[in-house]
Amino acid sequence: MADTVDHLVLDLLEWLGTSPRPYSQVLDAWRTSCPRLPVWEEANDRGFLARGYSPGVGRIVSVSDDGARHLHACRTGTGAPGSPTGTTSAEQP
Repeated sequence: MADTVDHLVLDLLEWLGTSPRPYSQVLDAWRTSCPRLPVWEEANDRGFLARGYSPGVGRIVSVSDDGARHLHACRTGTGAPGSPTGTTSAEQP
């Protein structure tokens, strides 16, 4: 199941893209009550999301620097989903 969550976390980071989205929109799309697919919670726990405030929009969510590095590493093959950024599957203990 962790593999599924890891891939969904990457999907969330890609969905957020390079520009922030309103917090309510992100939660509507990604928060789940299913304890087996804690995508929003997992991305937060890993430090992959940044929160802020934008006048006229309110609370916003964007990909953090760590999230952008993780996404890039996983999508370019230099990291494995769920692993620390920059660690390949072969390098994991």
